[in-house]
Amino acid sequence: MNERIAQYRGRLTQFWSQMGRKQKIWLGASICGLLLTIILLTIVFTKTEYEIAFQNLDTTDAAAIMNHLDGSGIPYELSNNGKSISVPSTDASRIKVDVGSQGLVRNGSIGFETFNSSSSQFGTTENEFNVKYLNALNGEVQQLLNAMQGVEGSKVLINLPEESVFLSPEDAETASASIMMQFMSGYRPSQKEIDGYYNLVKTAVPKLAVQHITISSPQGELTYSEAGGVSAGNTDAVESQFQIKRKYEAELKKNIQQFLGPIVGPDNLVIQVSSSMNFDKKQTEEILVRPIENNNNNGIVVSEEINNSTSTGTAGQAGGVAGTGETDVPGYEASSAGESSSETSSQIRNYEVNRINNSIISGPFVLKDLNISIGIEQSEMNDESSRTAIMTYLTALVRAQLADSGQDVNDDILMGKKVALIARTFSGSDSANQTAGLSMPWIIGLGVAALALIGGLVYMLVRKRKKAEEEEIELETPVKTEYPTLDLESISNDSQARKNLETLAKRKPDEFVNLLRTWLVDE
Repeated sequence: MNERIAQYRGRLTQFWSQMGRKQKIWLGASICGLLLTIILLTIVFTKTEYEIAFQNLDTTDAAAIMNHLDGSGIPYELSNNGKSISVPSTDASRIKVDVGSQGLVRNGSIGFETFNSSSSQFGTTENEFNVKYLNALNGEVQQLLNAMQGVEGSKVLINLPEESVFLSPEDAETASASIMMQFMSGYRPSQKEIDGYYNLVKTAVPKLAVQHITISSPQGELTYSEAGGVSAGNTDAVESQFQIKRKYEAELKKNIQQFLGPIVGPDNLVIQVSSSMNFDKKQTEEILVRPIENNNNNGIVVSEEINNSTSTGTAGQAGGVAGTGETDVPGYEASSAGESSSETSSQIRNYEVNRINNSIISGPFVLKDLNISIGIEQSEMNDESSRTAIMTYLTALVRAQLADSGQDVNDDILMGKKVALIARTFSGSDSANQTAGLSMPWIIGLGVAALALIGGLVYMLVRKRKKAEEEEIELETPVKTEYPTLDLESISNDSQARKNLETLAKRKPDEFVNLLRTWLVDE
């Protein structure tokens, strides 16, 4: 065994000594890179990935969860000043269910479950029971509020009056509640949600009126809608109007992006849409009375009544002289006696006409004004024809949207003022502003690439080494060489031959030695 190790050591030593300086550097760098890659991949694949399972914890809840994890032998990490606990990603779901089933997360509050545990085997005094009941009621209300959307935490303090038999109902104290709520960053509750907080507390606490509830937040007091003089319906209407306006602008912006994006490039386009809407709701009542058509503007005769009457009689002779009395008109002659007759006629018709009742209700909103501003890459604005085409498209779009606004949409100057094109230079990429980070696929890809590079270097070194060995073998192979010969017979004296041999020995000693060997073999 030792001899084999010595042989391997000798071969490695011989291999290392036969390598050149550059080959040694390349081989060392390749080995170091391979070791680093192996270490990196080992760390990546053996590292435990943690996932935040519990956050925004109270100190009491965090301590309870930590004790549970320590007892179960589960590793964990604390962050956010102990308010967040991370557990291994592979067991996160199971741990959440386990902790939730045991009721360890109570947001720092204790509910009515405290009565399930026996406090004393001798019973509970009345004062102790009242304190426990008040704490449990505070905890229950706190848990209800913390379960609402956007609520990060809350603190509840309820005051229940003492019952007395000597006080009349008018003099008895009423219950009150003071609540401090903490919302998540960027969350703003609507008036409807605020009213829900008040109603929740009112129904949870017996004999508690809304006017005796105070709910506050770090941003200010949250007022009940009726107490603040603002109806919940009005706040909902305002919120709905804002949503309609934002949705309209977003949809119009999307349509412009879809049209101009393929032309100038989606990364070379910035769109800003500003609109003004009228949400006044109008209802108009019209009662129209019109004659029937194709009836010479006459109606249909519904009823008709015709009355004709004739009467005859004889008048007596008048007495006295005409025009001689004190009250008579001078020169007036009274009618002479004789027969008289009279005739009367009357006619009543009732006509039917068209009666039209119109109840007109205007739409939910009317667009009053619209402005579109677009920023385009400087290079795209150099072409005058493209600029004109874009302006034409945007102006036509504004005309179509303002058709019912009451403005003169045929006024080119007015419509042109509602569209603005801005030439600007965009940054090449937003990736430079992003935080540099390598995900798991990138790390694996880099590791594979490093292994491939190291393998290629090793292959090149081995191939170069084999080529060098083949060249050395070719050099070491004996090649039959032709040695210079001396024609001793043509030399007249020994001094001349000796001189030639000395000259050959000085200039070409290897050939001189081979020549001597040849002479010795021949002899």
